[in-house]
Amino acid sequence: MEIFTTNNVWMMICTALVFFMHTGFAFLEIGLTRQKNTINILFKNIFIITVGLLLYYLVGFNLMYPGFAEGSAGILDFAGFGIAPPENGMTPEYADGGYTWWTDFLFQGMFAATAATIVSGAVAERMKIGPFMIFTVIYVGLIYPIAGSWKWGGGFLDQLGFYDFAGSTLVHSVGGWAALVAVWLLGSRIGKFKDGKPQAIPGHSIPLATAGVLILWLGWFGFNGGSVLSADPELTSLTLVTTCLAAAAGGVVAALVSFIRYKNLDLTMFLNGILGGLVGITAGADVMTPESAILIGAIAGALIVFAVSFVDAIKLDDPVGAIAVHLICGIWGTLAVGIFSTNPDHTFIAQLTGVACYAAICIVSSFIIFFILKKTVGIRVSEKEELEGLDAHEHGMDAYPDFRLNEH
Repeated sequence: MEIFTTNNVWMMICTALVFFMHTGFAFLEIGLTRQKNTINILFKNIFIITVGLLLYYLVGFNLMYPGFAEGSAGILDFAGFGIAPPENGMTPEYADGGYTWWTDFLFQGMFAATAATIVSGAVAERMKIGPFMIFTVIYVGLIYPIAGSWKWGGGFLDQLGFYDFAGSTLVHSVGGWAALVAVWLLGSRIGKFKDGKPQAIPGHSIPLATAGVLILWLGWFGFNGGSVLSADPELTSLTLVTTCLAAAAGGVVAALVSFIRYKNLDLTMFLNGILGGLVGITAGADVMTPESAILIGAIAGALIVFAVSFVDAIKLDDPVGAIAVHLICGIWGTLAVGIFSTNPDHTFIAQLTGVACYAAICIVSSFIIFFILKKTVGIRVSEKEELEGLDAHEHGMDAYPDFRLNEH
């Protein structure tokens, strides 16, 4: 019973850490964008957490963990509305004594909200808030849990041997694919591309962005550490070591590659490199040696630099680098399991299959949602609203009324 209590307490601490990541996302997004859109970004982040949890209670949890019947295709099932606990939900018989049913729901619910937060950063400064809220409800309420059931709910990808420990694909690239589609359909911000060349649009607070990344790194202790699904001493400590080493390697290599390429010490590239390393290790943090973790993080860090310039080159405008961090490094981290995993059952083909399946459901579903919104209510704010800022037009508020700057 003591072990059961210890496990449950650890899982609740990890739940709190993952919740705290929303502060990190909020700081990072507002820091890398202009102050005239701060309220808008914060409103979206708060909306995602609150509505995400309610949706996960209503339908998400039972869509994601439907208890697929034996012999079912393992693609779609639903265990009913709400979260009535099973008979053994509060006892050591549930989840091998790792945690209670309630803790299980809350921990998974925190993950669900993260996928839409990734999209929020990519569409910052130019998307209407109403359509974004509609997208969030559909994507977090239905698409994320259905896709999640394919692996974590014991669905067909789980049976195929696909492995994603804490969500390089299931969380990060699910958000990343939707971000890619949204950015493509939205178009770039005014002034981002001049004569076909990308122009820097500096964020208003790099200190806030830096704080956001450090908070996200801290939150990852719960994101990956909690994905052990118990307080197992060996696995939790190994997971935290691989997580931290990958983050450190990602940051250092991104800063180094960026310096070699652009001849300047770019802090934002350093920060995104850390996040890239974290996203990259997330799929296999429990099955990697420390050496493999450093290598995975290092490659993710290098990928960030090239992915950011590639996204610019194909005329996509991603203000916070969400596509490079969450999609590109999410794919890399998932495939890396098939290369570096200490478990011989993890194969590259299974990992590639998983990546392809998630690409298909995310691209198709997010395209349908955004395309219908674009054709009906419109997804882009007017030129006047964009130039003057979404805070004034969509919220009638100013994030820093005492420090008003003239912005263009």
